[in-house]
Amino acid sequence: MGLKVPVNKNVLTAAKQRIAYTFDNFEKLMVSFSGGKDSSVMFHLVMEEAILRGRKVGVMLIDFEAQYLKTAEHAQEMFELYADHIDLHWICLPMKLRNGVSVYQPVWTCWDDELEDQWIRELPRMKGVMSNASDYPFFVKNLEFEEFIVMFSDWYAGGEPLGQFVGIRCDESLNRFRTIATVDKTMFKKKRWTTHVVDQVFNIYPIYDWRTKDIWKYHAATGKIHNEIYDLMHQAGVPLSQQRLCQPYGDDQRRGLWLYHILEPQTWYKVVSRVNGANSGALYVNETGNMTGYNKITLPEGHTYKSFCNLLLSSLPEISRIHYVERFKSHISGWRKRGYIGDIPDTAPRELENKHWVPSWRRLCKVLLRNDWWCKGLGMTQPKSEAYGKFLKMKKAKKEAAG
Repeated sequence: MGLKVPVNKNVLTAAKQRIAYTFDNFEKLMVSFSGGKDSSVMFHLVMEEAILRGRKVGVMLIDFEAQYLKTAEHAQEMFELYADHIDLHWICLPMKLRNGVSVYQPVWTCWDDELEDQWIRELPRMKGVMSNASDYPFFVKNLEFEEFIVMFSDWYAGGEPLGQFVGIRCDESLNRFRTIATVDKTMFKKKRWTTHVVDQVFNIYPIYDWRTKDIWKYHAATGKIHNEIYDLMHQAGVPLSQQRLCQPYGDDQRRGLWLYHILEPQTWYKVVSRVNGANSGALYVNETGNMTGYNKITLPEGHTYKSFCNLLLSSLPEISRIHYVERFKSHISGWRKRGYIGDIPDTAPRELENKHWVPSWRRLCKVLLRNDWWCKGLGMTQPKSEAYGKFLKMKKAKKEAAG
């Protein structure tokens, strides 16, 4: 893992130089846009260079349906502003997304054709909105959002080198810092602010070293348009570091559910009715202890953590119970292969549990209380979906047919 090393230039100058370098080295370019504060600044910077060079840049916005109306309005405003220099793909297709506020509906599908009367928003109306599966030959039903991004980039590249601008910043999370700092990743010409994705596609992170205050300094200095939902967040007392946009039901994102009924009441009631558990999630997700599994949890009287875990499992609907039992069996089996004979301990030192250095039934209880569907609290990861497996087979067959 690399370390942060100061350089003798400001972040705006550095970002412009990275963008110019990318334009110099890639004929095909694309911006991954979300409508958030970071991707908006990056979009403005990329378009400055595109206009200067008379180039056209692809733009991908994956619309989750469940989002603020202000975000959709901002996206349309940005696309109209730069219409002459972008190849727009405003994607409104049915994709599977995580619902972290319900054990009865652990996933939900945005833009589900069968539930059109329950959609939170109407489809946006402008050139570049893609809402038919036939728009993309690689599209397979029940794709996960993360899988679609890789497949789209691969398709858009068309076998040619593609530089894909992504507006992440290292200060946002440890995982984002690792994306930049990992020393053994594949990069484009050894540039630390790039990462290989698939085939000839590289992610470009031009604003990775910006801080939150730099984002708003840029807007103050340039007066360029931004998503006004952030103004409402500020008025609601949300700290700058906590102002984020994403689909509202995810495992991490659910902590911002409560904001919808304050910032956009007209959207809130649709957000609540769209999936199971949204209202209770907004009420209790910021609690700690046994309510949500955050921080310390306690045992009910007369229970060990093993018996508490079995009690929690027995309270789940069948589909969720089977899922967790399979994941737990895999987890325990992995530890037995590493030397644990017999049962895992009921508890272990918390520091070791938190670092995933030792298993315990208490850790399994926390996973259940958090509704941690993919058991990330046990160090496990989300597997590839069956839909993605079908895509890989299709891609392999296509390559074989082409010789």
